[in-house]
Amino acid sequence: MANPNSLIRSFLRRPLMLDPDDLDLVRRGFSPASPAVQPKLDAVVRSFATGYNAMITGKPEELTFSDVSPGLRGFAFEGASMSAVLLDLLTFTGGRRLSSLHRHAGRGYVHLIHVGAGWAFARLHVSPWTAIRAHQPVLRWLAWDGWGFHQAFFRPEAVFDGHVERSARGDVLSIRDQGTGRALWFYAGADPTRIADVIGGFPQDRRADLWAGIGLAAGYTGAQPADVLEQLLHVADGYHDHLAQGAAFAAKAHHVSGGVTPEVATAVKLLTGAESDVAAAWTDTALTAVKTDEDSPRTYERWRAGTRHAWSLHSGGVQR
Repeated sequence: MANPNSLIRSFLRRPLMLDPDDLDLVRRGFSPASPAVQPKLDAVVRSFATGYNAMITGKPEELTFSDVSPGLRGFAFEGASMSAVLLDLLTFTGGRRLSSLHRHAGRGYVHLIHVGAGWAFARLHVSPWTAIRAHQPVLRWLAWDGWGFHQAFFRPEAVFDGHVERSARGDVLSIRDQGTGRALWFYAGADPTRIADVIGGFPQDRRADLWAGIGLAAGYTGAQPADVLEQLLHVADGYHDHLAQGAAFAAKAHHVSGGVTPEVATAVKLLTGAESDVAAAWTDTALTAVKTDEDSPRTYERWRAGTRHAWSLHSGGVQR
């Protein structure tokens, strides 16, 4: 007799497949980037779609994405994580696919896998309850970052114009806003002036978290050249610590996977004032400091605050 889960998966496969054109940034009405940068942003979207569809049709233990360039491979694993969680939730398999993805080639992309899980929870309108049962539970709160990215990517008018955040109140809103900031990087075509204009329309108490998301996206994609990143620092006046924290998170994610490209190294250095390995180490120190704390969004925020404190010590507390 056929395995019931296999039958369910075969039935779900076709409707769950993702058309890359549905993620096309220009077709979604996002602001166009410069001719030199737009292909880089489009490559991110294609890599995500590649990973998502590969998980739908393949087995998690077989996915390596060796044909995706190292700088983009994390986005493929993010997409694979989203579809793994969708399949796990829809087939009641208790997170088996996601755990398998993490145990194999995805182990170097633990941050992106947690974020991708958040996309799935957002798609199904389920509050993230967990992602990977890893040795460091603080990372699971990154699923709310993924939730925020998903909502801002697919409902940009409501999020960026109406500031609608009905499903994220209290402790998780700041985490979700970091994901919203990452999505804004793409929505604004990675243009500093547009980014600052959108963030300026949000309530002041939410702007810092949005800038942290911008720092993470700018650092992880490495899409903009040095002069544009200098402009980004200029328009983010007063929020350099949050911008640097996001970039440090990006540095750590790339160092875990071994995919630090020259473009990423340059972006991290400009946004943090430190080499990428140094910035990545800030996140390690800050995470170690909270490892015995309760598993809650407040602990995640202390992790972020510790990273900002390390940046402050490195920079002398100067908002560059």
